[in-house]
Amino acid sequence: MVMRRGNFIFAAGALVLTVFQLNAAPLRDSDCLDCHGDNTLTETNSAGKAISLFVDQAHLAASVHHTNSCISCHTDTAASHPDDNITLKPVNCAICHPRQTDSYNASVHGLALKAGHRNAATCQDCHDSHDIISGNSPSSPMFFSRQAQTCGRCHPKEASDWAVSVHGKAVAAGNRDAPVCTDCHSEHRIEPLKSSLQISEEVCGRCHASERLNTKYNLPNDRVQTFFESYHGLASQYGSTVAANCASCHGYHKILPSSDPDSTINRAHLVETCGKCHPGDTANFAFGKIHVAPDGQAAGSELSFRINRWVRKIYLTLIFGVVGAMFVHNLLIFLKKTTARLRASVRPLVRMSLAQRWQHVALAGSFIILAVTGFALKFPDSWLAKLLGSSEPFRRWTHRIAGVVLLMAGFWHLIYLLSSKDGRRLVRDLFPIKKDLADAWIAVRYLCGLSDQKPQIGRFGYAEKMEYWAVVWGTIIMGVTGLMVWFKMQVTQWVPRWVVDVALTIHYYEALLACLAIVVWHFYHVIFDPDVYPINPACLDGRVSREWEEHEHPLAVERAVKVAAPKPRDEECVPGELKCTERS
Repeated sequence: MVMRRGNFIFAAGALVLTVFQLNAAPLRDSDCLDCHGDNTLTETNSAGKAISLFVDQAHLAASVHHTNSCISCHTDTAASHPDDNITLKPVNCAICHPRQTDSYNASVHGLALKAGHRNAATCQDCHDSHDIISGNSPSSPMFFSRQAQTCGRCHPKEASDWAVSVHGKAVAAGNRDAPVCTDCHSEHRIEPLKSSLQISEEVCGRCHASERLNTKYNLPNDRVQTFFESYHGLASQYGSTVAANCASCHGYHKILPSSDPDSTINRAHLVETCGKCHPGDTANFAFGKIHVAPDGQAAGSELSFRINRWVRKIYLTLIFGVVGAMFVHNLLIFLKKTTARLRASVRPLVRMSLAQRWQHVALAGSFIILAVTGFALKFPDSWLAKLLGSSEPFRRWTHRIAGVVLLMAGFWHLIYLLSSKDGRRLVRDLFPIKKDLADAWIAVRYLCGLSDQKPQIGRFGYAEKMEYWAVVWGTIIMGVTGLMVWFKMQVTQWVPRWVVDVALTIHYYEALLACLAIVVWHFYHVIFDPDVYPINPACLDGRVSREWEEHEHPLAVERAVKVAAPKPRDEECVPGELKCTERS
């Protein structure tokens, strides 16, 4: 009894020691290949089907994973396998390929696998298990000419349709530009193509809008453009989920030329194809062209094309002729009435001197050119850029020249302020004072209906002063940042490149602020204000009426009247003046 118990304890200890030693020892590939090198080794799955467990060592050597060991992928394998009937878990490719795995998990395959569909495709189904070869190798299942065969294991109908299509035939002929499965469905994040806009723009449009491919294979270069200009394309862009897309007419996988009798766009099938969305259609409806250019080209037969072209010419002549004549007619009326109104009005008070008006012209002209060319440079695909001929050098140099003119106008104004009596007086009148804050508060109460009292404004009120100093500030900011961007190579000899990038950002947003301020603030006061509409004439001849001055600047009327009074001639005697020539 003691001997038996001792033998049992010894045997158990030896077994534990053996297992411990086996578990502690690293598993080598040879340990696995002792069994898996047998090409007769199989396993019966849950469906009763025998699955080969044979691993070809030659394939392992050619695999991109040839530097890995078996347990690099089969991390759950135990030393006692297969004695304990261990069921191996799927290989976790995410250990080395996290990005691809994330994309796969979001695909239709990954979502199906999560939902419990055991037949959903996994990494091994597409890339194989052990002889994983680069997709650039002709022997790889993901090589462009073998993709349809690989995907066809689960999608045989789609693969066979694609094989007879223009795309499949081109691939069979060795054309690498022709699309395969992953070109349309992506590589790992495989998703169903449901969006009409996605199919036309991101899938079909990626190749058929390519100038390189259309030129290389002599394909029409306007198919994507004319689709998006059609009703179907416009509806798709505005969010319609039922509007026809490229695949609705041409098919999804079995895409054939219209000359092929089996094509969905062959004349024999057009009524049926269009009838899917337009029940009751006829041949007259279905035989019309879908890809119609704006000039009517490809609208149908040669006769219809000629008629369409002449109709277009006639209407363009009517539009430019009739509407242009209307515009010129009304413009002349507007100018005539405006001129008559300005001449009839008595405007004896001087608001702007001749020098100030010329400075205003230089400032306004350069600012408008800067705004137009600047936004055209920022948005090269905009109508502004097209208006300037879509020439980047022209926009760039016009912008720079206008910038130089603006800076010169600024220096001119500075010299005028320092050297002339009127200039120094202008600075004093425009300088902010404490009364401006009080006037602003009184104006707020008056405009909100809380008081009947209007602010008593002098030559310049808070509105003019705020705008003037904003122009000064904006000119300095735009000038400094503009010169930094223009001479970036010289500037970056002293400061890092990011300083120039920040200067460009400031330049853009300061321009946006300035343009909006001019339109919203300045244009109202000098154009849209009912008291001056259609324009304040002071910017033209420098004069305003006494009534307007009394209404807008009551505290400045007395001085304005003195300035406007005619100076006495030498032969006239003005009482109180020392210089008085007696009459002979």
